[in-house]
Amino acid sequence: MPHSKALVKDHQKEILVAGLLIAAFTPTILWMVDRWFAENSYYSHGILVPMVSLLLIIGKKDVLDKLYPETSPWGLRVFLLGMVLYWTSALLHVYFTSGFAMLIVIAGLVLHFYGEKVFKEIRFPLLFLVFMVPLPLIVVAYICFKLKIVAAQLATGILNIIGLHAIQQSSIIKMDHSYVLVEDSCGGLRSLISLTALGCIFAYRLKLRLFKKIVLFLSAVPIAAITNAFRIVFLSAVGEIWGTGYTRGFLHSLSGYLVFAFAFLMLFAVKKLLE
Repeated sequence: MPHSKALVKDHQKEILVAGLLIAAFTPTILWMVDRWFAENSYYSHGILVPMVSLLLIIGKKDVLDKLYPETSPWGLRVFLLGMVLYWTSALLHVYFTSGFAMLIVIAGLVLHFYGEKVFKEIRFPLLFLVFMVPLPLIVVAYICFKLKIVAAQLATGILNIIGLHAIQQSSIIKMDHSYVLVEDSCGGLRSLISLTALGCIFAYRLKLRLFKKIVLFLSAVPIAAITNAFRIVFLSAVGEIWGTGYTRGFLHSLSGYLVFAFAFLMLFAVKKLLE
């Protein structure tokens, strides 16, 4: 009975700390939620990331039940490091780094309350939380610009190979009877982020050498670029043959979903090849 009371007290302390953590990081959490649900957001998957991490931790329940919680001397050090980063971010009004500060604080608390053995078992689910922290808008704008230029270059090359004359001018693809403007939303950043997250999970679940896991994770980048280029090729061909009016609305949205599904299948194929 005394042992049970001690466990209850420990859980009460953990719940109290969790509540204080949420209160302290409320501005950061609200910023992330705002970016997740913003119009044309590249982080609409962000709301799913904590759920996936939780499911991955639950999947290790049998292993975790066998581990006795213990305090790690690194816990408070990592916690203080995260808090210093958070306070600095708050003073400078930089939400991006405050998001990472929150993850560091969580890691420190896990080390403090549960120890290094438990942390080792759940370090991937904790690390996966990185995918819920949105990049700064200025970084997003830069990456989008680079990606849409690359996408336009690849699409122009493919169009010429299949016999449809095309010339690239920055992010514009000019054809004989039409032209296509590759906008930021068509650059492939959304697919790239989502596929790297999926590649990360696939790599984690594979029981292979570290090298093959890295190959699988990195394969998400060219897959996202290539499949997005083929989407632009498809829309360009439709615009050239039937008119640009057909490239908007339903067909534009449908092609995005189909291309992502195809990219997922390609990532799954790479996974199978490496197994």
